[in-house]
Amino acid sequence: MLIFAPVKTKKDNENNIGKYILVVASVTTPTVVREQRSYVYIRCINKEQQKTERALSHQATGLFRFTAKMILNTANMSFLVDKDGYYGDFGGAYIPEILHKCVEELQNTYLDVLQSEDFKREYDRLLRDYVGRPSPLYRAHRLSRKYGCKIYLKREDLNHTGAHKINNTIGQILLARRMGKRRIIAETGAGQHGVATATVCALMDMECVIYMGKTDVERQHINVEKIKMLGATVVPVTGGNMTLKDATNEAIRDWCCHPSDTFYIIGSTVGPHPYPDMVSRLQSVISEEIKKQLAEQEGRHCPDYLIACVGGGSNAAGTIYHYIDNNRVKIVLAEAGGKGTDTGMTAATIALGKQGIIHGARTYVIQNEDGQIEEPYSISAGLDYPGIGPMHANLAAQKRAIVLSVNDDEAVRAAYELTRLEGIIPALESAHALGALGKISFKPDDVVVLTVSGRGDKDIETYLDFEK
Repeated sequence: MLIFAPVKTKKDNENNIGKYILVVASVTTPTVVREQRSYVYIRCINKEQQKTERALSHQATGLFRFTAKMILNTANMSFLVDKDGYYGDFGGAYIPEILHKCVEELQNTYLDVLQSEDFKREYDRLLRDYVGRPSPLYRAHRLSRKYGCKIYLKREDLNHTGAHKINNTIGQILLARRMGKRRIIAETGAGQHGVATATVCALMDMECVIYMGKTDVERQHINVEKIKMLGATVVPVTGGNMTLKDATNEAIRDWCCHPSDTFYIIGSTVGPHPYPDMVSRLQSVISEEIKKQLAEQEGRHCPDYLIACVGGGSNAAGTIYHYIDNNRVKIVLAEAGGKGTDTGMTAATIALGKQGIIHGARTYVIQNEDGQIEEPYSISAGLDYPGIGPMHANLAAQKRAIVLSVNDDEAVRAAYELTRLEGIIPALESAHALGALGKISFKPDDVVVLTVSGRGDKDIETYLDFEK
């Protein structure tokens, strides 16, 4: 394990790097490493050094600022973020120096704004009157009979714009406005976050630029046209696999070029701290409503199972947020198996990934033996990502969550099943959560809440092509 520390620290294998030392220490116990508000500078110079620092798994090309950590072992840890932006071993802020001011300003601002009474009033009003919350918790009777338990569907597909993404974009644009930002950028895969961001920018009269991989532009044509209709600019990204990872890369480059006036609305629980926590908090309205709605329908606040799909993990984070430290509630995360985890065409990051750095956070990353990020694959544009949110990485590492890989064919079959049993066409992302149902043995009295994160209008052509 690599530990970064100030120059005054005395450890084994010390290498001077400017004012700082890279301390390479062997840590055999499962500890969390952190240091409050300390930063370390390091430059990765060549391939040999990258191999030495394989735990970082990041092909650094410039000077990066790392949040350093001291060894800490706690018996009763929460699975929510700690005060330094970590979820166990995962998270942090691994960012280019040019973005340090932006990220530090956000770290110092977001909680004060999100917890202020005027923000809460405006946010709650928009969720109610504009988004249409609360979203229903629907008892799926025929689906319940099929799987021998009580299945409730949290209907995020019924939100304005057709997915859970707008819960987050409403909150972040209110924050951006309070921080004096006038230009908004975002990445998108399936297009749902792009549509949600363009929607709130139209509402707030702010400039909007959406980065989207060229592959996703082609397979999510309807959402691209929606984004344009809302007045935003869509920038097709032609680098790499031309999917979500590459769109995120380009959005970060834009942010580096326009740090003073631009606010980056990240769509998932990924990126440098505070984004994973901020997005989780804004999406936590989902589990807040589940507790109230379940009490009304079942006379209990807690289900036996919570099921959600994970790519970056925003809908899953919202689904589990108010239950995450309640061990009586089983958490099931369904990731994209693609054509199978043994085929090389997969986005099953938790199943196959190793610890590394991607888009500003330490998490699990699909990578080769040299630490280079591998191109993921999934039929679902929203799950086609080689990383995972640090919250979910920690849940998997600590065995708090059950993680299941759902292949393309299983997801499509589950989507058709829900459509024909309940008359609900789910997004391909949500179909992966539905595909997990057949992999679990339920008891007749189990109460299961599954989040339908989006509707399937955008995926009709993909469904039809798959069935041919």
